[in-house]
Amino acid sequence: MRLVVNEPVERTDRPYARRWWALLVLCLSLLIIVMANTALTVAAPDMTRDLGLSSADLQWVIDGYTVPYAALMLLLGAIGDKYSRRGALVLGLLVFGGGAVFGYLAGSAATVIAARAVMGLGAALIMPATLSLLAATFPRAERAKAITLWTATAGLAIAAGPVVAGALLRNHGWASTFLINVPVAAVALVAALVLVPPSRAGHHDRIDYVGGLLSVLWTGALVYMIIQGPHFGWDAKAITAAVVAGVGLVAFVLWELRHPRPLLDVRRFAHRRFAGANLAVALFFLAVFGAFYYLTQHLQFVLGYDALATGVRMLPLAGAVFVGSALTGYLTPRVGMKWTVGAGMVGGTAALALLTRIDGSSTYGDFVLPLVVLGLAIGLALSPCTDAIMGSFPESELGVGGAVNDTSLELGGSLGIAILGSLLATSYSDRLSDATAGSRLPANALATAQDSVGAGYAVAQGIGDKARQLAAQAAHAGDPQQAAQLKAQAGQLAEGARQMKDAVGSAFADAVARTSLVGAIVLGVGTVAVALLLPRGTAPQPEPAEEEAQELVDSAVN
Repeated sequence: MRLVVNEPVERTDRPYARRWWALLVLCLSLLIIVMANTALTVAAPDMTRDLGLSSADLQWVIDGYTVPYAALMLLLGAIGDKYSRRGALVLGLLVFGGGAVFGYLAGSAATVIAARAVMGLGAALIMPATLSLLAATFPRAERAKAITLWTATAGLAIAAGPVVAGALLRNHGWASTFLINVPVAAVALVAALVLVPPSRAGHHDRIDYVGGLLSVLWTGALVYMIIQGPHFGWDAKAITAAVVAGVGLVAFVLWELRHPRPLLDVRRFAHRRFAGANLAVALFFLAVFGAFYYLTQHLQFVLGYDALATGVRMLPLAGAVFVGSALTGYLTPRVGMKWTVGAGMVGGTAALALLTRIDGSSTYGDFVLPLVVLGLAIGLALSPCTDAIMGSFPESELGVGGAVNDTSLELGGSLGIAILGSLLATSYSDRLSDATAGSRLPANALATAQDSVGAGYAVAQGIGDKARQLAAQAAHAGDPQQAAQLKAQAGQLAEGARQMKDAVGSAFADAVARTSLVGAIVLGVGTVAVALLLPRGTAPQPEPAEEEAQELVDSAVN
C-alpha cells in the first residue's frame, strides 16, 4: 500500500474504502478554522493589555481574518475544483499554519492583524476544499451523515477554542493561543496526503476570472462595510465600501448571467430549496456569532470567570450540537428538511428569547438552558442546509458549492457581530450613563467606561486602587486630622468603585437582554421567511445540477 494516496476518487468504481478516515482529516481542518476565532475571544483581554490595543485595533485583530476569508472563498473554491481540491486543502493548511506562527511572533497591532489576514487566506483555501472533498469522496447515500458530522465538529470547535486557549493563558501569554492551530494543521496536512484521495472537476473549462475578481470585490467591500460602519461610524471609508459592494454585486450578477460558464450560476437562487438553505445559514449564524460575541464577554467580565472557566462553561453548547446533529440525521430523511430546519430556527429564536431574562443578578445557571437550546438548534438546522446547498451543484463545481455555503455562513456571522455588537455597545453606553447620572464621576472617566464592559471594570478598578492608596496614606499620616480626611476620601472612593462596578455589570446585563430581544425578532422573522421558501417533502427537488450536465453535453455536441 502506498503511503500517499494518488488515485483520484473520480476514477474509482466503488466508494473510497478509507472515506471515514478522510472525513476525520476534513473535520480536523474545519476545527482549526473555527477555533482560530473562538480562541481569540478569550485571549483578547490579555492581548489588549499587552499591546495597548485601542478598540479599533482589537476589532481589526478579530476581523482581519474575516475579510480575506469571506472575499476569496468563491474564487479559490473554483480554482480548487479545476486543479486540485486536495492541493487547495494542503496549501491552505500550510498558509494557515504559517500565519499562526507569524501571529505567535507578532509584537504589535499591525503585525497581529497581518498574521490574522494570512490565516484568513489559508482558511479561504481550506473551507471550500473540506466540503468539496467530502462531497466527492462520499456516495450520495452517505453524504448527509458525513455533513452532519462535519457540522457537529463546528459546534465542538466553538467550545474547544476557549477551553484550550484558557488552559494556555493560565501559564503562557496570549501569543501562545496562535500555536493551538499549528500542531493540528501539521497533523491534518500529513493525514490529508495519506488518507484523502485527490479530486478535481471532470472537465477543464477556463475559470471565469472576471467573475471571480468581481466576487472578491463585492464580498470584500461588503464585509469591510459591515465591520467599519457599525463599529467606527459611517465615514467616507464605510460609505465608499457600501457603494463598491453595491456596484460590484450588480456587476457580478450581470456578468454571471451573460457568461456561458459562470463562476457561480446566480439563477440557482431562483430555486426555493437553494435560496432557503442559504438564507437559513446566514440568519442562523447572524444569531449564533452575535450571541457568542456577548455571552463570552458576560461570562468573563460580569461573572468574573477566567478564560479557561469561560470555555468550560460553553461546553453545554457543544454537547447539545452533537445531540441536535444526531436528531437531524434521524428526522430529516423521515419528515424533510423543511421541518428540521424550521425546528432548529425556532429553537434558536427561543434561545435568544430566554436571554432576554438576563439582568444584573443573573448567575451562570441562567445561561445553561439558552446554551443547550441554541446548541440543539445548531445541530438540527445546519447540516440539512449544507447538504441541500452542496446537492445543488454538479460534481464539477463542488468547491464552488462549499464556498457558497461558507460565504453565507461568514456573511451571516459578520453581520451578527456587527449589528448585534453595535447594538450591544450602544445599549450598554446608554444604560451606564443613566446608572451613573448624578454621580461625581469625571466626564473623561465615564466616557472611558462607556467604551466597553472591560473598560468600565478597568475604571472601577482604578477608582478602587486610588481608594486603597489613600487608605495607606491615612494609615501612615502623622497628623490625626489629615489621617481622618484621607480615610474619609478613601471611603468615598471605595464606595464609588463599588457603585461603578455594580453599574457596569447591570448596564451590560441589560444590554445583553435588549440585544437578545432584537436578535430573537430578526431570527423569528427569518424563520417565517425560510419556512415559506423551503419546499415540502423528504426528497430533494430537482436542482440545476442535472440541467447543467445536459448543457455540457449539448455544448460538446455543438
